[in-house]
Amino acid sequence: MPLTPPLRIVDAHCDTLWAAPREKRALHERSERGHLDLPRLQEAGVYIQFFAVFSDPSHAAAGFTADALGMIETFYESAEASRGSLRPLLWRDDLDGAPQAGQVFGLLSLEGGEPLHGRVDVLRSFFRLGIRAMGLTWNHRNELADGQLESESGGGLTRRGRAVVREMERLGMVIDCSHLSDAGFWDLMSQTTGPVIASHSNARALCPHPRNLTDEQIAAIGERGGVIGINFFPPFLRRDEDATIADVIRHVEYIAGRVGVQAVCLGSDYDGISRTPVGLEDCTKLPALAEELLRLGYSEDDVRAIMGGNMVRLLKHVLPNRPSAS
Repeated sequence: MPLTPPLRIVDAHCDTLWAAPREKRALHERSERGHLDLPRLQEAGVYIQFFAVFSDPSHAAAGFTADALGMIETFYESAEASRGSLRPLLWRDDLDGAPQAGQVFGLLSLEGGEPLHGRVDVLRSFFRLGIRAMGLTWNHRNELADGQLESESGGGLTRRGRAVVREMERLGMVIDCSHLSDAGFWDLMSQTTGPVIASHSNARALCPHPRNLTDEQIAAIGERGGVIGINFFPPFLRRDEDATIADVIRHVEYIAGRVGVQAVCLGSDYDGISRTPVGLEDCTKLPALAEELLRLGYSEDDVRAIMGGNMVRLLKHVLPNRPSAS
């Protein structure tokens, strides 16, 4: 039975801006391909969707910055074509008031700092273009930090990475620690004071994949008031290949049991993963996760928090105020 008022669903990670052009589909048009588009987000009742601007290693030849700009343009073209149904989320006061029916906020997030080329001034330019979150790395090393695949080196944030992180906090950008090496994670925590997110990472204690978070990392994020987005990729949920909604909830319960329900959100990784859990085949299935949580005895308040309220709370804390008109 639908909740009243409806859920405000927030998904902290998808790769649709990267995937859609490769699959010859438009973000604002319904498709049977991929996991996510605007009509399906509207059907699911999604309030905020984070859209990754992914620094694919194959972009190096053409230029990371040019490809990032192309993905940002893809978003704005779809926003214009949607006639107001898809809006960029830029300022804290965008979140004031009740959501308008059928309207979806898109929050642009750099996944990997390669487009900055280590420059703080370029970060500011991306902020002006609407970028409001960033993960410093994907899996590899760049000018800012070591990614998860470089963990054996013991490397963390570079001097440029530390400067970028300080500027992100000053600007009011969401700092994302998913994909960082373990040393990079702890460097990040030492260089920041506010909440951070892990947009699409799970509990390493339940599934020992290096992309997942240790208990100590989960505790550090929770103590700061941060949130952890549960990733739907089956190899991050369990050791074998098959996964279901029950496996997603297992990670929800584990993280909530360690640091509280207030630290859990969703980070599907839709359009960036090759397979999904049974029952969560695309974004239209997200309400089924809420229904299962309710069936298991979670309170309505806790379900609202997990499905989106926790991330909305963090965004209201981190995002900047809209500049006053001069």
